[in-house]
Amino acid sequence: MTYAPSPAPANGPLALVDLPTRPKVRSAADAFVRGRRFASRALAPVLILVVWQLSSATGWVDPLVLPSPTDILAAYGELTADGELYDALQASLARSLTGLALGGFTGLLLGLFAGLWRVGEELFDAPLQMLRTVPFIAMIPLFIIWFGIGENAKIALIYAATIFPVYLNTYAGVRGVDSKLIEAGRVFDLGPTRIALRVILPTALPSILVGFRYSAGVALLALVAAEQINARSGIGYILINANVNQRTDVIVAGIILYAVLGIVIDIVMRVIERIALPWRGKLVLA
Repeated sequence: MTYAPSPAPANGPLALVDLPTRPKVRSAADAFVRGRRFASRALAPVLILVVWQLSSATGWVDPLVLPSPTDILAAYGELTADGELYDALQASLARSLTGLALGGFTGLLLGLFAGLWRVGEELFDAPLQMLRTVPFIAMIPLFIIWFGIGENAKIALIYAATIFPVYLNTYAGVRGVDSKLIEAGRVFDLGPTRIALRVILPTALPSILVGFRYSAGVALLALVAAEQINARSGIGYILINANVNQRTDVIVAGIILYAVLGIVIDIVMRVIERIALPWRGKLVLA
């Protein structure tokens, strides 16, 4: 909020008044720039689709190897008509979001504990640094033995894969807080708890959100692997059935669906970052 001294008598006290905020005016030049950026981003995908369709139509690419975009759209229509696509999306999103929520919460707690207290670093940092180097796909046989081939094994795999990005970024964000900010908090008689809540956490929040954003992408990678474990629903189940029936169009449609889910989740995380970090500006060269 911006304040300015209001007119007052020469010998009277100064008063603070609120200055009205100026509404943001969008000019035609801004609209042109936004339209140009959108067109430049859409150009490459459109060209790829055109070349892809022409290659299939002229017979350069065998439809059994790579179906045309129109065939893939027809496959989406087939999956939508019988309701299989909606059920698969619902099952896959439930698995990925459940694992992401549990893994992200665990990574956040461990990162805060290790970052704020030395005993936490001594207890958890070395084991977690060791475990994060193990590919989560290598844990599938062990998870099957521990949790069986049901939903628990799938969620556990996503959970294990999403802990480490949040932990690493939270730990780095907390330890990267400028010591001068902490000293300033002590000057204002802030206790350890208030320093952690009002100084350290807000400063580390950008790094923490980057960790969650990265974990969201890892959750989709783990989902692809998890849905190969005796899946009875989800996008992976559609891909398994399509592989058995030699439906290349459905296989490509499922792969594109994974990519679309990744883009949607990334957009959601970007929106959350903008809402949680309104003070952070954008820095671009051009």
